[in-house]
Amino acid sequence: MPSRLAARTAVRAVFAAAFALGALPAHAQTREDGQWTMPGKDYAATRYSGLNTITPANAGRLKPVWTFSTGVLRGHEGQPLVVGSTMYVVTPWPDVLYAFDLTKEGFPLRWKYRPDVDQAALGMACCDAINRGAFYAQGKVVYNTLDGHTIAVDAKTGREVWNVKVGDVSNGETMPMAPMIAGNRVIVGPSGGEYGIRGWTKALDLATGAPAWTGYNVGPDAEVLARPGTFKAFYDQGKDLALRSWPADAWKKAGAPVWGWLSYDPALDLVYFGVGNPGPYNPEQRAGDNKWTNSVLARRPGDGSLIWAYQFTPNDNWDYDSNAEMILADLTIKGVKRKTLVHFDKNGFAYTMDRTTGEVLLAEKYVFANWARSIDLKTGRPVLDTTKQTGASRGTINYICPSLEGGKSPASPAAYSPQTGLFYLATVNMCMNYATEKTTRLRGTPYIGATTPYTVGPGGNMGAFVAWDATTGHRVWEIKEKFPVWSGAVATAGNVVFYGTLDGWFRAADARTGKVLWSFKVGSGVVAAPITFKGPDGKQYVAVYSGIGGDWALLSGDTRSDDPKDVRDPADYAKELGRHTSQGGMVWVFGL
Repeated sequence: MPSRLAARTAVRAVFAAAFALGALPAHAQTREDGQWTMPGKDYAATRYSGLNTITPANAGRLKPVWTFSTGVLRGHEGQPLVVGSTMYVVTPWPDVLYAFDLTKEGFPLRWKYRPDVDQAALGMACCDAINRGAFYAQGKVVYNTLDGHTIAVDAKTGREVWNVKVGDVSNGETMPMAPMIAGNRVIVGPSGGEYGIRGWTKALDLATGAPAWTGYNVGPDAEVLARPGTFKAFYDQGKDLALRSWPADAWKKAGAPVWGWLSYDPALDLVYFGVGNPGPYNPEQRAGDNKWTNSVLARRPGDGSLIWAYQFTPNDNWDYDSNAEMILADLTIKGVKRKTLVHFDKNGFAYTMDRTTGEVLLAEKYVFANWARSIDLKTGRPVLDTTKQTGASRGTINYICPSLEGGKSPASPAAYSPQTGLFYLATVNMCMNYATEKTTRLRGTPYIGATTPYTVGPGGNMGAFVAWDATTGHRVWEIKEKFPVWSGAVATAGNVVFYGTLDGWFRAADARTGKVLWSFKVGSGVVAAPITFKGPDGKQYVAVYSGIGGDWALLSGDTRSDDPKDVRDPADYAKELGRHTSQGGMVWVFGL
């Protein structure tokens, strides 16, 4: 069965008070307004709602109350927004924005905005033409389009306020990520690590869309915005760290994309985001740590200054992107209350870090992982298993765990409940064989040079939904699933958590015990993140997209009935997946 990489190569107002509340980390919020105005629910990216009328006692009575077909056969990642009495939905390409009136029967359409998105982006998108959603602020709905534009739309009228091109599709840059708005800055970044781009983040002015700053993730300090006296990495010292850790000019085609989720601490005035893989996949062509790929960066949103950075996987040998969410929570670690950042990396380790300094306080395996034995807390570096190192000269290295799909996909954001103190996440239990070859970059073409067929990990189940204690580094409970779990999660004050499965089930579980309380077949596989909100009628609802896609558009076989040429068998390890799901985008809303 061809690997995903072989397939890649072949396929190619809200009210002002509510906004002010959303600017606080979840642990500092004092009330729940019932809305969902940004991707992670709050700036801390907790995906936690204070709504509590859906409980373990009544969750079994949930039923669908509204559905909507987006008309798009692509992976439906991301999440809707709910602002006041309006729900906003962004589709995958062609990136249409819908606004639905929640006050009227059937949630009729208020307006629909259709951007003009360059079809050339379809051929460049690495892993399906997806969109991870929008952000609401100051009367505007802001989101990115696949062809590298950031757009602000008037939330009441659907009128385009501004439209700015920030990415270069011809260079391999596409923009599936959801933006972050911190103050008057809209912060965005590109996908394209498989094309040898040079990754960056850019900030735009919220009122006008005018560019404010650009900070590169690799290269000289002046372009990385690592300014003397301002930047301090906890484990690294010296100038030009993101330049000297690369051979010759390799940093100019380094990858280092930013396509995941961002969070923000307004008290520290720091935006946190993860950086993806280096290019190419053959590590022998880029000796050194390759900073700041596979890292978390903390920047000032005002001017982009890099305050600190930490690298999870130096000289990445396995495509372990670090684009997954950085959840902010104040936790007690070894008896001391700390301002922490919790991150579940693709490499299989869960990190609890000091978000002020970048110090790693705790790092434990949350899935089976054999590429490294542990993380040395004194140095911050992984203790490697040298038999799992890859490179063109080493041939095929067998049974590396996790696979490059990660122990958790960065596309599947976790949730944190301050009520239980637990983190909830979708996990993947797969391993891979890995072989690389020397490759040359040609602008706008894949810069990969690897084959990576997958196998099922220990135990036979390909995924699980997990509750994790980030203060001790232990799994509290898990729900095993036959197929990889690729959905996001939402946690509620009613002690119920929600997630979806690749074979099309949407589930509710007891947040304390992991008991499955309710399941509903939504038809197509879920690769999106659920939300919960209070409707105009005062009742609590849960919403989620169904629509299998993302990487699974390449791996799940014959799931498109409109394409007679798409008669592929599913991947060897997931032969039965195509029997349970087909592509097709739907918005589902459930209530009691």
